[in-house]
Amino acid sequence: MKVKIKRIDKTLPIPVYETEGAVAFDLIARLDSVIQPKGIELIPANVIVQVPKGYALILAPRSSTPRKHGLTMPHGVGLVDQDYCGDEDELKIQYMNFTEKPVSIARGTKIAQGMFVRVSRLSFKEVDQIAKKSRGGFGSTDK
Repeated sequence: MKVKIKRIDKTLPIPVYETEGAVAFDLIARLDSVIQPKGIELIPANVIVQVPKGYALILAPRSSTPRKHGLTMPHGVGLVDQDYCGDEDELKIQYMNFTEKPVSIARGTKIAQGMFVRVSRLSFKEVDQIAKKSRGGFGSTDK
């Protein structure tokens, strides 16, 4: 399947899967950015992606980002809907600097990874009871 993608800055490369076994592709920073200590910034990722019907695009930090840069995604992951693909809908990666020093991200730095996942839209049926027996609540398997 071919996914429509538009680069904002055509001098930067299009995202690629770096290895044969990679399930996610790398996204890169379009601009130089500085994230102040304890601050949160949106890092533009240089692309607008038309997510195919039946899919969602999940944005996640690269595994080395906390260790290399001192950054974390404050919401854990990003979720890109199928209708987020207009001319102003450049992917942006939200990062929080958890260090005590400013963190610089240079243009062209690999800043996140994207993964397409199949999704279904389901309907809801309201009921008064789901199941008779409870599993034990949040964290119940940690006994």
